[in-house]
Amino acid sequence: MKRLFIALALIGCCLFVLQGQSVSELKKRKENALKQLEITNNLISETSKNKTATINQLNVLNAQIKEQQKLINTINAEVNGINRQLSKLRGEANGLQKQLDDLKAEYAKLMYHSYFKKNKYENLLFILSADDFGQSYRRWRYMKQYAQYCEKKGDEIKSTKTALDAKLAEVEEKRVERLAALKSKKAEQSKLNEQKKKQNTLVTQLKKKEKNLKAELKKQQQLANKLNKQIEDKIAAETKKASSTSTGKGKEKTYALTKEEKLVSGNFEKNKGRLPWPVEKGIVVGSFGVQPHPVLKYVSVDNKGIYIQGPKGTKARAVFDGEVTQVFSIPGSNNAVIIKHGAYRTVYANLTKVYVKAGDKVKPKQNIGIVYTDAEENNKTELYFQVWKDKLLQNPELWLSK
Repeated sequence: MKRLFIALALIGCCLFVLQGQSVSELKKRKENALKQLEITNNLISETSKNKTATINQLNVLNAQIKEQQKLINTINAEVNGINRQLSKLRGEANGLQKQLDDLKAEYAKLMYHSYFKKNKYENLLFILSADDFGQSYRRWRYMKQYAQYCEKKGDEIKSTKTALDAKLAEVEEKRVERLAALKSKKAEQSKLNEQKKKQNTLVTQLKKKEKNLKAELKKQQQLANKLNKQIEDKIAAETKKASSTSTGKGKEKTYALTKEEKLVSGNFEKNKGRLPWPVEKGIVVGSFGVQPHPVLKYVSVDNKGIYIQGPKGTKARAVFDGEVTQVFSIPGSNNAVIIKHGAYRTVYANLTKVYVKAGDKVKPKQNIGIVYTDAEENNKTELYFQVWKDKLLQNPELWLSK
């Protein structure tokens, strides 16, 4: 029985810890969503100065809607968590109430027996009518213990009542917290509905310029293909220079690394999902892989990296310890930097000014250049970011912190 009690206690402690982590994680997610929404709001304020509908405006608005939905999902999870806590607290309060009722009923019986069945004279007579002194002492001791037991039950009633009042206060606190969360959810849902209305209006306006959009998309795709080809060629050249010793076949082929490179590579891999963003403030307006065009039907784009938009003057920064291996420029796509992290490489493109050169060692969050701002398109400031493992592209969003 004792072992069972200890086991249950340990399980309870574990559940408490997990619950604490869950609440902490929800709080962090909520804070991140609010920060991202602040960025999108600022970018939308900037783009809205141009009365002409553009794909950039739509991309920023789509990013805002995505973040707004994330916030609502987080609030939903928060409400569900509060509901579970509230249910648990109410169950505990009901248990305490039952315990208090039982104690009161038992105490009432004791008091009835003590004061109505016997008076002080009868108690004294009960003691003195003993056959001998020993029996008289035992009867006196019994009466004393009985009185102490009654007093103990009275104390238990007081402590249980105090515990019940505290638990009811917790219930009320959680109830108020739940109401606040539901109110917040309603307000955020209203914002989301407004954003979707704006989204529909923008899409309608842009559909009227379908011919121009197709021409613009073709031009952008040509520039992207040119940039991606140059990046791919440079990375292929770098890996070719590596030691001829290799393991694996085909696409899974890996190249020999020095002891230091293996350490950096391993540390980079361990930080998957926790790497700092390549800009201090920014939102993803173009995700990795094949993505549907936001306006044109049956048209998709194949992104080899992600597009991160930030405010004017945004600086690109390294996401991990590494060595700059390439700094190059492409007409129409500005400058790009490649940083090696053992078997991994990160690429930062669309930079106007570059602070580093090939051979430089960099640290996490170290500024490496300024992201180009397109004055002709609502001051769009967009970084193109890639992650490679040897010659294989990775989804950058899976590597960056959430």
